[in-house]
This record gives sequence, structure tokens and C-alpha cells, in this order.
Amino acid sequence: MLEFINLPEGKLPPVAPYSHAVRAGDFLFVTGQLAEDPDSGQVVKGSIEAQTERVMANLQMVLAHADTSFEKVVMSRIFVTDFRYYEAVNQIYASYFTAGRHPGRTTVGVTALAGFGDVEIDLIVYCGS
Repeated sequence: MLEFINLPEGKLPPVAPYSHAVRAGDFLFVTGQLAEDPDSGQVVKGSIEAQTERVMANLQMVLAHADTSFEKVVMSRIFVTDFRYYEAVNQIYASYFTAGRHPGRTTVGVTALAGFGDVEIDLIVYCGS
């Protein structure tokens, strides 16, 4: 059974045909989030730290709407447009997880991201018992 999850109208308005998350059995697949303003959907440019904080806040919003949290994340993928951002992104990312309980992860350098942001993160979450 698949459940397509979208935030309430007006929150992180999708700029393409996608759901914010899809629940497939005991797993939740969270669409990659950029540093989008949650009301306008426009990518907020700024320091990599500010962008990463916004990305993580957007992920937290989607997780809360799906009745789960970072505690249940089993895998993440991080995309950055410049590997010089790696350490700054790591520090902020790590602060959202309990020490010693970090999910599996892949980090990929890319030439560009939608909306011309500099960091995007997607998640796989285990929602079983």
C-alpha cells in the first residue's frame, strides 16, 4: 500500500510533480529538500550554514507531518554543489541526530540543484515498530 503525503496547501509548495513523501509499507521516502522558504517555495540563497539549517527545518516539517522524526531515519543522501561546504553541512546535519545514532548516508557533489540552491537532502525513514 502506498500513501502519498503532502504538506497542507501553501507549505513548501511543490515546484514540480512530486509528493513531499511517500509511505511504502514500513518505509517513508522523503523527497529531497532545498533551502526553500516554506511559504513562498523560493530557494533562499545565503551562507551554506543558513541553507543547511533551512533544509533540515524543511525535512523536520515533512517528518512531523508524516508523524515521525529524525530518530527513525535509516538513510540519507546529501547533494552539495561544492565540496568545500562538506564540513559546514556535516556539523549542522549531525546536530539533528542523537549522538551515536546516525543513519547510513551518501554525499554527492553535483554541478547544480533545482532552484539553484547549494545543498539538498533526502531521507529514508523506517516507520515500523
